[in-house]
This record gives sequence, C-alpha cells and structure tokens, in this order.
Amino acid sequence: MDSVGPADARTRTAEAESERGAGFATSSGLPLERVYTPQDLDRSRFDFERDIGAPGAYPFVRGITPEMYRSKHWVMGMYSGYGTAEQANERYRMLLAEGQTGFSIALDLPTQCGYDADHRLAAGEVGKVGVHIGSLADMERLFEGIDLERIRQIRTTANAIGPIVVAMYVAAFEKRGVDPRNTRMFIQNDVLKEYIARGTYIFPPEAGVKLSADVIEYCARHLPDWTPLAMSGYHIRDSGSTAPQELAFTFANGTAYVRETLSRGLGIDEFAPQLWTFLAASIDVLEEVAKFRAARRVWARLMRDGFGARRPESMRLPIFAYTLGGNLTAQQPLNNIARVAIETLAAVLGGVQTIATSSFDEALSIPTDEAVTVALRTQQIVAHEAGVVGTVDPLGGAFAIESLTLELERRVDDYLSRIDAMGGAVQCINNGFYHRELAEAGYRYQLEIERGDRVIVGVNAYQAEQGPGVPIFKTDPEVEPQQIAQLRALRETRDNALVRTTLAGVVEAARARENVIPALIGAVKAYATVGEICDALRTVYGTYRASRVI
Repeated sequence: MDSVGPADARTRTAEAESERGAGFATSSGLPLERVYTPQDLDRSRFDFERDIGAPGAYPFVRGITPEMYRSKHWVMGMYSGYGTAEQANERYRMLLAEGQTGFSIALDLPTQCGYDADHRLAAGEVGKVGVHIGSLADMERLFEGIDLERIRQIRTTANAIGPIVVAMYVAAFEKRGVDPRNTRMFIQNDVLKEYIARGTYIFPPEAGVKLSADVIEYCARHLPDWTPLAMSGYHIRDSGSTAPQELAFTFANGTAYVRETLSRGLGIDEFAPQLWTFLAASIDVLEEVAKFRAARRVWARLMRDGFGARRPESMRLPIFAYTLGGNLTAQQPLNNIARVAIETLAAVLGGVQTIATSSFDEALSIPTDEAVTVALRTQQIVAHEAGVVGTVDPLGGAFAIESLTLELERRVDDYLSRIDAMGGAVQCINNGFYHRELAEAGYRYQLEIERGDRVIVGVNAYQAEQGPGVPIFKTDPEVEPQQIAQLRALRETRDNALVRTTLAGVVEAARARENVIPALIGAVKAYATVGEICDALRTVYGTYRASRVI
C-alpha cells in the first residue's frame, strides 16, 4: 500500500541517522514511529466501520453524540471550595458569574474521612484543602442563593461518604422546596481508587463497594438524571500510573460496582446510562487524545459483550477530564498556564463532556481568585478561539492517532485480563497488585526526570533563579474554631433524641445489608453529623487500616 523506492529508503535512512535519540515514546512508554502510514493500521487488522464508526454510534470512539461540540460546549466546572460553607459559596457564585456552567465541590480531609470538626484527627485540617461540610446545616449554607435547577452539573469528591452526601443533597433540596429530580448532581462515589491512590477511605473495600452500589441503585430507582458514579482514573494517574494503567484500573474498579449493582436485581440498562468516568488530561497530546478515544471503545465493548447491555446509552461513556495536577510545578509557576492550556486542548480533541482546569498556583496553595479565573478563561479560549470545536473528532483517521488508540486498547485489555484472573479489583487491593504497579511506574517516571531523559521545563532544564513569587492563598485561621463553635451550637439546639433514633436506624439498615440511603436521609434531616453517621457505620463495617480491619 505504501511503496518505497530505493531513493526514498536512502532518504529515510539518512533522516533516521540525524535523529536526536535511538527511539521515541509517549509519556507512558508507547513507542512512536518516525512516520505512520496505512500499513501500521493494516498490521493491526484495522477496520474503519468496526473499530471507529460514526460519532454517536457504537463503539463511540469518535464521541458519544453525533454533533458533539457543534451542539453545545462541554461543561466548564472548576474544582473549588475551601474554609466554611459561606466562603465556598462566595467562590462558587463568583465563578458562575464569570461564565462557569457547573462546579465541583472540594471537600476538606476531615469531611472526606468521616470526622467532625472537633475530632482530634481533624485538628489543623478543617477547611484547608476544601470546604468543611459537617451537617445538613453546612450544606444549606453552601447552596445559599444558587439556582440549583439551572446549573448544568454540580460535582463532589465524596467517595467513602458518597451515600451521606446523596442524603444531604436530597434533604437540602427538599427543605428549599426543590424537587431533587430536577437537579443534576454528580457524585464521584468511587471508593476503590481511594485504597490505591488517594487515601480517603473509611471502611474495608468490600463494605465500600456495597455502599457505592447503594448510591447507584438508589439513583437508578429515584434520581435518573443524577450521576451516581464517576469511575476515577484521575487519582490513579496522579499517583504515577501510565495511561494504560489509568484506564485498566479504573474499568476494573467500575466492573466491581456494576457486578454488585446487578446483584440487587437491576438490569444493566437500568443504571449503566447514568455512569461516567473521571480521567486525567495530561500533557502528552497524542497519547491523551488516543486514551480518551480508547476509553470509549473499551467501555462500550465491556457493556455490550461483558454485561449484555442493549441500549446505546448504556454503552457510551461520558468523560469528565481534569487537567493533571501532578504536572504542575512550584518552580516558575507561570509556566503552568501553558501546561494547563495544552492539557485542555488534549481533552477537547479527545471529545470529553466536562473539563475542570487546574490553576497555575496549585503546586503552592489553594488557588487565588485570579488564578482560578485564568484557569476558567483557558477553557473559554479553547472553546471560542482555538478552532477545534467545529469538527467532531478532528484527529480521527490520522494514522498516528488510530495506531496509538489501538495500542492503548490492547494494553488495557491485557491488564483487565490479568486483574480478572486474580479475582477482580478488591482482590487486587488486598494482594497489593495495584500498589506494586503504581510504585514501579512512578519510580520509572522519577528516574527519567533525574537522568534528564524526561525534560520538565524549569525543574531539570531551563532553570532560572527564583523571581518574584506569585500571590499565595492563605486559609483563614479562624475557620476551624468557627466551625467547631457552629457544630457545638447545632448539638445543643437539635432534637438529640431524634438523632439517636435515626442513627439506630442507620445501624439497623447496615446490619441487614439493606440500601442505607433512606435511613441516611432520615439521620441527615435530624441534623446528625457526618462524624456521627460514620461512627454508626463503623460499628457495623469496621475501619480499614493497612489492609486489615480493626
């Protein structure tokens, strides 16, 4: 197909001898050919109709809708929140006024790990890396003055506490007279990745899967427009994984939730259309575009061939992408503006549905108002000025992109087969497989930087004396005592007998292996705190510590 004469061969040999190195590869180690031709696809037995098809049609490689961004832009929703509910509310309202179409609620570590503000383990962390939400009262203050029915998407990082946050949303909306079914909430609810990549787990993995499936089941039956699960590869990638590991570990975890939910008597087509994935948008443009495309094909095949899905909506995978925080540097932080712009472009070229952009100062602190506005403007510039939204899957059909997409898919499939042979995601957490793989990948990456094989501008090349620093956001030191004072006032004014009764109901539902969300809604409405609810669940499930229950 690609005939090469003697003269062409001599020219190619001479060009190869002039290249800078012996070989080129993507950031994940996928080899890059000097040039790609149709022969590269022929060797993979590539078939256009089978392997790509049309946008909006199986296997959804080219996008999950026929029009993609010609119909509407992706949701621009920044990850933000800090301090008290009132302070976070102020940031959200500022971003919405600047053109944001959704937002993601960053929760502080005590909230994510199920501790109240006055718990000894919460000391020094209240409101630091996100907003503290200790009870329904905080959630009510968080949403004050925000038109919840008009926003395209509200996300949250709730994972181990995913069911509690669902209960808080439902209770808060009903108190405001808003029908929860008229809102579009997006709960991350992927606790398995916490055990391998992030650390905000509470209960053992088996209980975590059960609770995550409670959310999926409840939303399928009562809140069909909510997203009850965003299988999260972002944190896996930010922990040092390769692109194939990011997808494979994410989908292996997703498979565990799907199987648990199916065991509740739901059919795959009753809940699969609500599922999303949350992936990193890293800086290696060709690899990232191929990764997003491969993700859709792998998931479509899993749903159709692995679980018997029949509805096209069950097979298409909406993707939320967040520009990769691990690529940001404290050295020469303004360089991060360029990095985030490139990562945003890669996500758009890859056809994602929601994007959150990192701020240039995130290697130093929570973003300032100026930095987060620049991050939002980056998305808006790509949407309106870069000329990449008028054509669906603009890089589709390029020999390099299609070859990389096929190779990524092959490597993901190999990993999924290995994980399945070991007994699935929970077993791979318990036997340390995920941890070993991430440690080895991260070690190789760091070695490349230290040897200079991987250039990080401003870090191991093009270094400069530190110039004037950028403004640093500082959390108000009064947040923690203020939050503790509000918590104590709540405990004095609520109906504590009702709180005890509703918490007993939570324990009863958990022991009976029932879906706990109805009981949680009752406890939340009684103003039981996150810490009190988690303590009740700990009496049933125990606590996860270093691969053992105590």
